[in-house]
Amino acid sequence: MDCRPLDRVDERSATKFAVTRLACEAVGWGYRVVGMVDPVRMANVRWLAGYRHPRHATTAGMAERLMAVFSAPSPLVGQASLLGDPIAVLPAVFHLLWAGRLRADLAKPLTDTTLVSWAEAW
Repeated sequence: MDCRPLDRVDERSATKFAVTRLACEAVGWGYRVVGMVDPVRMANVRWLAGYRHPRHATTAGMAERLMAVFSAPSPLVGQASLLGDPIAVLPAVFHLLWAGRLRADLAKPLTDTTLVSWAEAW
């Protein structure tokens, strides 16, 4: 996926995108140019990317407990605090959001009250 404002796709960019499309298709991948990405979604993804490293998952037991407390859509900080100090627990929540095991509406800013749940619940 290439993200570039569509009004900024010049001939040189279009050629690069065409070559990228061919390379992707050669290995069985899809490809598309999506234009501008929503700035709120992009800010959320950048934030979560900071928690992509497995060290933020803490222990396997924590991940399972988080999956249990977010079995239904629930407020981010309220549910995380059920398992301990949010400062210690939230990195694991953000890691699970990055990994796709938990879900939230990333089109809205992440806040204390953002509803989070299992990925399967979406």
